[in-house]
Amino acid sequence: MSTNPTSTDYDNRNVDVTGTVTKADGTPAPNIPVTVQEVVRFTTWNPWGDPIDPTSYEPRDLGTPVTDANGKFTVPDVDIDHVTGSSLLNVQHGVQITAFYDEDGDLNTPQDGYYADTTVAANAKSSSVSYRVNKNKVKAGDILTVQGKVTLPKGVEPGGTEVFLQTYWEQEYHVKTTAEDDGFFVLSVRVSREDDTFELRTAPTDLYVAGADQPLPITNTSLPRT
Repeated sequence: MSTNPTSTDYDNRNVDVTGTVTKADGTPAPNIPVTVQEVVRFTTWNPWGDPIDPTSYEPRDLGTPVTDANGKFTVPDVDIDHVTGSSLLNVQHGVQITAFYDEDGDLNTPQDGYYADTTVAANAKSSSVSYRVNKNKVKAGDILTVQGKVTLPKGVEPGGTEVFLQTYWEQEYHVKTTAEDDGFFVLSVRVSREDDTFELRTAPTDLYVAGADQPLPITNTSLPRT
């Protein structure tokens, strides 16, 4: 299976997907229904090192084309994009296209299932986030306020961009807000005794605009001494 082109960008998001199904002897397999999906992938937040899949998946059905006399199938003009309302925090910019055929239609009998995949590079534009904090040294009970602005590429509206504030190593974000139409945002959080990792993360609403990470120069004086 392959796509044409093999990569997409902000202004060019569509590809043609083609593939071939063959029998065990290498001859074409005609009249085979193939389930084709787009899979947007996300990096799983896992600071604990647990043996879990480092990637989470958001699939979307692209159709079930049937192979022709030469075993070939085609899904034309596929929109390589993120079409749901889920957050794009930690999205990977390599979008997977999968093709699957199961002889008896029962996914519980995997010995007769056949699978192929390819990856389309979704080349994203960069973005940035600027900030101002109300204090650089905090202690337990203090209210930390972060004001800032999300800047996206020219012509892209920043409104709706998610902004996350992490305060503790074990939690990727403590509080969340959404940037206003002009890109400005305000976040406030009550500092705890364990807070030791202060960082901003943004998630624009467009797959083709990359998020930004910004560590904050904040020291928690209430941290237990080691």
